[in-house]
Amino acid sequence: MAYNISEECISCGSCAATCPVGAISEGDTQYVISEECVECGACAAVCPVGAISAP
Repeated sequence: MAYNISEECISCGSCAATCPVGAISEGDTQYVISEECVECGACAAVCPVGAISAP
């Protein structure tokens, strides 16, 4: 199960730039994480607003 990005996302792109497998992309209103997520937690560590949580 992949990490989740909440509505608190400010679409800064920090998480996408950090993802080692490219599982994060820009959605219509915020970034989204695909099922390719390997649950490394790198994205959550760099999110400036704490919008990313573990499954």
